Amino acid sequence: MTKKQRTIKRPVSLKGRGIHTGNDTKITFKPAPANYGRRFMRVDVDGKPEIPALVEYVVQNDEIDSSRGTTLRQGEIQVHTVEHVLAALVGLEIDNVVIELNANEPPITDGSAMPYVNKLLEAGIEEQDADKEYLVIDEPVNYKNENRGVEFVALPTDDYRITLMIDYKNPALGSQHTGLFSLEHEFITEFAPARTFCFLNEVEMLAEQGLIKGGDLDSAVIIVDRPLDKEEINRLKKKFGIDDDVDLGNSGILNDKALRFPNEPARHKLLDMLGDLALTGVNIKSQILAARPGHQSNIEFAKILRNIYKKQKLTRKFQDISKKGIVFDINAIKKILPHRYPFLLVDSIIELEPEKRAVGVKNVTFNELFFQGHFPQRPVMPGVLIVEAMAQVGGILLLNEKAEVENKLVYFMGMDNVRFRKIVQPGDQLVMELEMLKNRRTTFKMSGKAYVRGELVCEAEMMAAVVDN
Repeated sequence: MTKKQRTIKRPVSLKGRGIHTGNDTKITFKPAPANYGRRFMRVDVDGKPEIPALVEYVVQNDEIDSSRGTTLRQGEIQVHTVEHVLAALVGLEIDNVVIELNANEPPITDGSAMPYVNKLLEAGIEEQDADKEYLVIDEPVNYKNENRGVEFVALPTDDYRITLMIDYKNPALGSQHTGLFSLEHEFITEFAPARTFCFLNEVEMLAEQGLIKGGDLDSAVIIVDRPLDKEEINRLKKKFGIDDDVDLGNSGILNDKALRFPNEPARHKLLDMLGDLALTGVNIKSQILAARPGHQSNIEFAKILRNIYKKQKLTRKFQDISKKGIVFDINAIKKILPHRYPFLLVDSIIELEPEKRAVGVKNVTFNELFFQGHFPQRPVMPGVLIVEAMAQVGGILLLNEKAEVENKLVYFMGMDNVRFRKIVQPGDQLVMELEMLKNRRTTFKMSGKAYVRGELVCEAEMMAAVVDN
């Protein structure tokens, strides 16, 4: 049965301090209409700008240590450490919500997602008159970062499940694993309460990096991985303004703080994954296996999944029946491109990363009209038509999920570095690969290569403009 989108019934608020910025902040969740998605709104900034909770807005550069949290940016406006908020929304299957903030970071509370979950449950959840959208994984999707020892794989299934293993190669923590198999039955009790954690030897380093300005002994589980003498403990207490007693304890956890679960660190890593993968902007149907994940790798995997979703959404828009190995068949292409016989020179699109890369196929037969005159005794496909076929694949490359193709035309403005390497004859299958080089909203530059049986036959760089029809 199709599930309906969900929002909350009334606004609810929560106050606290941001763990990294230390800013006092108030977060308010408000109902939103169907298909609105999840958006952060900075009410402390003129115009109350919004930042959609999508991976396209994630900051990944040297300015911000993305290994310690996920930051979103729209223009000059940022929101730090969004993962626990998003995990709460995913866990409660809330699709549409306005997330108002009067500062640049949500409150850390106790380091888990549970305070957010309690507030959202207090607000109440209601169904909306629109079906949920899904990313359906129909074949394995892999991601690996050998330098970090990270591996992900998404497998087909009819639900959302995550199995996760962490291994910090640190005897104070060791290896742990966990698994979530039902958001509805397990998230609130088994994962939302899991708190963030760090190693004792990291605390001073994080502070020197300008992080954890709002952290205290109640906002994280601190794992003791090295001995400290009394003088060092007093120095850290003074540095962080801690008045309470601090003791290394005997359990391996600072002050012998009781864990909520024996594998609480692994559960919190799964919580972080739920929040980071929420940035795909869609509900996921897949069994995801993850080894040693972190925010950076979560975001890289979310980018892969979002590209798959964009492709699936475009395919559904133009093609009624899914065909294995084909993104768009000829009937779908006729809905996208205005070209018709004898000038439609693409038979299918077999790969597509919207606005990044597209691969199209043209089956060249003796029945092509141009072979009657080029040349009757030895038919050869005109080079200009090979370039035109690549250009048509390029037109499809410009598609995105908001494209209104019926109201647009693509005009080519120029071609550079055109080279013809081999002739193309009847019986050949032309495989054309187009990659985006520059994207400036209405003008584009693309690189195209055409192959026959794996051999390069033509290459060119093309510039195009999208204009109203």
